[in-house]
Amino acid sequence: MKKIFNPYIKSEGYNCFGCSPNNIFGLKMEFYETGEFICCDWQPSHNFQGYRNVLHGGIQATLMDEIASWVVQIKLKTAGVTSKLETKFRKPLMVDTNTVHLKARLLEQKRNIAIIEVFLYNERNELCAEARAHYFMFKEDVAREQFFYPGVEQFFTPK
Repeated sequence: MKKIFNPYIKSEGYNCFGCSPNNIFGLKMEFYETGEFICCDWQPSHNFQGYRNVLHGGIQATLMDEIASWVVQIKLKTAGVTSKLETKFRKPLMVDTNTVHLKARLLEQKRNIAIIEVFLYNERNELCAEARAHYFMFKEDVAREQFFYPGVEQFFTPK
């Protein structure tokens, strides 16, 4: 297991809903790498429920979309944007679950499109949702200039 540091916290104006530790309304996701997977252990909050005590499906989709973007940044060493997200909800994910576990990996790459599979588990390691995220990837120079991509080495350098 290898901790991934968030290099964007050094950037002025950075307020990502998914991964900024300073967005008071955000998910504050943190990531680590294990083999081919990018993983995240996340603590649900009642602020993100749909039905009483059930994690809202839109929040689940956001969690899966966010981790997929980190697969692009870490494994493919560039930035990208979501072009399609296919989500399957398998069972309700309760907000009072202690920890939600996500893992994602590159499934396939076709030129500038990455297909990433994502799995979302409850604390009992039961699959609650899964997704296939299609990401349009930018060339690294475009990612650096327009999307502030810092280079993969910055994700493994302590803040």
